[in-house]
Amino acid sequence: MHSLKEEFHALFEKSKDWAKGTLKLIDLLKKAEPYYQKSVTTIKRWFGEVVGYFEKRTTNGVVEGINNKLKLLKRCGFGFRNFNNFEIRALLFWHFPNILGH
Repeated sequence: MHSLKEEFHALFEKSKDWAKGTLKLIDLLKKAEPYYQKSVTTIKRWFGEVVGYFEKRTTNGVVEGINNKLKLLKRCGFGFRNFNNFEIRALLFWHFPNILGH
């Protein structure tokens, strides 16, 4: 299982060509399915988006980071009386991340 994980990681690090990367990914998913059934199912469901990485080398990491910051703000801001207060705090938190002590 560890070697499959490493092979998966290497595939995304080393594949420079969209077509070859896609074919290697398909082969790797077939090999990994007995061990990582849920992960393979998820990758198949998002196959177009996953394969898009080979073409543009972009991820959704920035969006995930923004979502995590907003979730943290919601937890820390429980009890805001109106949306305007939440919006102001969100903008401050975005520009001054240490405002909440994190």
